[in-house]
Amino acid sequence: MKRITIAIDGFSSTGKSTVAKMLAKELDYIYVDTGAMYRAVTLFAMRHLYIKEGHFDKEALLRNLFKVSVKFKMNPSTGIADVYLNSENVEREIRTLEVSNFVSQIAAISEVRHLLVEKQKEMGKEKGIVMDGRDIGTVVFPEAELKVFMTATADERARRRYEELIAKGDNVTYEAVLENVVKRDALDTSREDSPLVKADDAILLDNTHTNIEDQFHILLQLSKDRIYGRC
Repeated sequence: MKRITIAIDGFSSTGKSTVAKMLAKELDYIYVDTGAMYRAVTLFAMRHLYIKEGHFDKEALLRNLFKVSVKFKMNPSTGIADVYLNSENVEREIRTLEVSNFVSQIAAISEVRHLLVEKQKEMGKEKGIVMDGRDIGTVVFPEAELKVFMTATADERARRRYEELIAKGDNVTYEAVLENVVKRDALDTSREDSPLVKADDAILLDNTHTNIEDQFHILLQLSKDRIYGRC
């Protein structure tokens, strides 16, 4: 069976990672959450106080960027890969609203993007990969056989994210989550280096009113069409 590259881009909290994991598992493909890589670098910056509310020492982060190692390791209990920052499992920490508040600023730095994009391209050399993020179909894998761009209203995305964080026990408000979603949209679409845009040949999937199971089946059919050459 032919193996392909599947690039899933889109706005924050559209469920890209969830459906990409489901798709990779069904196809027996490698799954890579590139957003998690940027979150890991963000956590590194926060821990060293390079970035905090009202302060961002970009130069200090760049001087110490060589100290950052981001890897994925399979979690046998969940069947999916967790993110490791310098050999520490940070899967839980990088998903907090605090990290979300700063990740778009970190992701806008050209040096950070260059470092992680090179790692992402290396991961996809053998194909058989599902990768999600903001610039996978435009920068990382412009020749991907399947490109999908996911979107939903800001209100709906904030509701999903809020419910997810509450379920994890985080103390957040819907208003704070909505503010974060709107802020990240603005930063992601306006940055100079690899702004969030839909690739010309990407399929638009608005999932405002679509549940995760339906999204999965849509993506699975699109994938099979490419794998078996039906389009």
